[in-house]
Amino acid sequence: MPAFRIAPAVADAFPDTLIALVTATGLRGHAPWPHTATALDELERRLADGTWQPADENDPRVEAWHTAYRSFGTNPRRVRPSVDALGRRLAKKGTLPRVNPAVDSYNAVSVRHGLPAGAFDLDQVTGDVDIRHADGTETFTPLGEPGTVENPRPGEIVYADSTGVLTRHWNHRDAHRTRVTADSTHVAFVLETLRATSDGHLLRTAAEELRGLLAPHAGQTTVHYLSPAQPQATT
Repeated sequence: MPAFRIAPAVADAFPDTLIALVTATGLRGHAPWPHTATALDELERRLADGTWQPADENDPRVEAWHTAYRSFGTNPRRVRPSVDALGRRLAKKGTLPRVNPAVDSYNAVSVRHGLPAGAFDLDQVTGDVDIRHADGTETFTPLGEPGTVENPRPGEIVYADSTGVLTRHWNHRDAHRTRVTADSTHVAFVLETLRATSDGHLLRTAAEELRGLLAPHAGQTTVHYLSPAQPQATT
């Protein structure tokens, strides 16, 4: 089973990082997930009636990611953190995309709590996964663009396994190879904050909420936490 690790240089640069790793095995992605459907509908209803708005770049939870992106040379208004892009899409269109139940679940939790989220099909991951600075030689094929190959810029923070990059710009976009589909049965979901001191409780609440959406449709779910003090967990 792959381990997930925060590299020492990333831990030093972002000492208040906390990442929840929610792992599900035996996922059943082709059956209806009524609680996930309800969660999406509820967010859209609250947006429509004006009782809730997704976090934007002025929110401290998102602003911290903009600051981090700029620190490693990424313009966060051109290449937005995932939670920022998802919230903007929801605010503009009034709806969230429906992809498949597992992806819909982490999207709902992400935008509800203002925290970046992503997921990897662990059956497509090779070796362990490191959250580290890129050296520029790695390759990345963006989700939905199987014919495209990119090289992250040196110094950009990425998730990477022994084959290539799984997520560019820390959490901007996941790779096509490890994308989660309705056929994925062994998946690692991540939720992230750079403000553990103030938002650690929020992250833990979000992780348990995601686990609650997954558990009825999985054989087993687990939650681990990565931080500079505890930089490694095995799925």
